[in-house]
Amino acid sequence: MESVLKTLLTQYNQKKLSAEYNATMRKQELYEKYPKLQELNDKLTKMAISTTKTLINHNDKKVLEELNTNIASLKEEKKKLLKKLNIAEDYFEPHYECPICKDTGYITNSDYTTSMCRCLKQKLYDIQYNKANISNLDTQNFEHFNDSLYSDKVEQEKYHTNISPRENIHLIKDICLKFIENFDSKEQKNLLFTGNTGLGKTFLSSAIANELIKKGKNVLYQTAPVMLDAIIDYRFGKANSTNILDSILNVDLLIIDDLGTECMNNMKFTELFNIINTRLLNQNKITKTIISTNLSLKNLYSNYDERIVSRIVGNYDICYFFGEDIRFKIRNA
Repeated sequence: MESVLKTLLTQYNQKKLSAEYNATMRKQELYEKYPKLQELNDKLTKMAISTTKTLINHNDKKVLEELNTNIASLKEEKKKLLKKLNIAEDYFEPHYECPICKDTGYITNSDYTTSMCRCLKQKLYDIQYNKANISNLDTQNFEHFNDSLYSDKVEQEKYHTNISPRENIHLIKDICLKFIENFDSKEQKNLLFTGNTGLGKTFLSSAIANELIKKGKNVLYQTAPVMLDAIIDYRFGKANSTNILDSILNVDLLIIDDLGTECMNNMKFTELFNIINTRLLNQNKITKTIISTNLSLKNLYSNYDERIVSRIVGNYDICYFFGEDIRFKIRNA
């Protein structure tokens, strides 16, 4: 963990220095092309220094008012010149990858303490957990959603519904988009993806993850067996699982994949209930969960404590995937 964080912070520092160097180069090129801009900027700098000196040494109200009037006039002149030259006002500023922490990885809170920025948290999640549990996270997005992989044939006797797999996946996609749009609403339910393997459950989970990461949310992706084993390790004091439980309970979006493939015991039942229940009851922030399983609702009731399933049924939008395994179609495409 420490070595990963150290490596990331080195990368952050390099990005920060690069953004600031590029900003300096842009400024120099622009000043060479338009000397009037540099002249205005130099005047503004001198005025700012004079204002500071006046505040420190004399605090002369009349002088300060005159300086502030001149500064406002120069700023307006600079603004008009930039507009005339079709140059954005933030052109001189460094273009940081993360404007929140300015590529430092940390932010200063209102009480002057520092905390890790969301962007750095997400990179740690990706390295430690997400990339180990899901492949192609970057390419599994809504831009690659392909409804032609799903049959448009209605087979009521086979699937016990009067809509086709293609109509169904479009309904599920709409539910996913609504979930993203209303993520910060307390009224928005969590998601349960249920159905056989190879029907797009993992793909849509990843697509949602990608969109929410773009919105500045942190996403932690865990398979149920790995997640529960990691928590048990944490309970027994294994060092490599130190932060896993806090992350699982408090991350903005937790995706639990492959529920039903873990070897359950009473301790794991308790931990699973604690995760689902705690995330539903979080008071300090809104947290959402996506659970993906090959089990039907009937099998969930058979395999899990009634308290767990009742929490899911009452607080999750249930998306039932059906159709033929699309992985074979993708391979043969």
